[in-house]
Amino acid sequence: MSANYKVTVNDAFQFDLEKENISQLDAVPTKANAFHILHQNRPYKTEIISSDFNYKSYTVKVNNTIYKVVISNPLDILIKEMGFEVGVTKQVNAIKAPMPGLILEISVLVGQAVKENDNLIILGAMKMENSFLSPRDGIIKNIAVSTGDAVEKGQLLIEFE
Repeated sequence: MSANYKVTVNDAFQFDLEKENISQLDAVPTKANAFHILHQNRPYKTEIISSDFNYKSYTVKVNNTIYKVVISNPLDILIKEMGFEVGVTKQVNAIKAPMPGLILEISVLVGQAVKENDNLIILGAMKMENSFLSPRDGIIKNIAVSTGDAVEKGQLLIEFE
């Protein structure tokens, strides 16, 4: 029978657990999020201190020692291999013109710290004003255009550090 879960403890140790082995665990709840466990005739006092269900990450105390535990099933592993992990975002380092147009306004300066969703630049195209908001927190490294410049599709507008 193949392993159903991959468990990583403290980002250092990995274990493969089968669903059948987990169901045979001798665990008795003692209070909310706390358990008394017997494993190979040895008692363990355990407590789930915190949990993040989106990342399947848990902080667990076993006999007064704290461990960080991450549990992955085969689907989680496949998703990670495909590069679609939860919470992982691509770092955007440049804003490029999505269409030809005219730079109407630049709201930032080189070296300025910006927060996500701060207004950076306004591009006039097809009789519309298109505001570009910061995709992330960061510092402006370079502004490649000036107010009044005509730009082509794909042309660099702003770079982040």
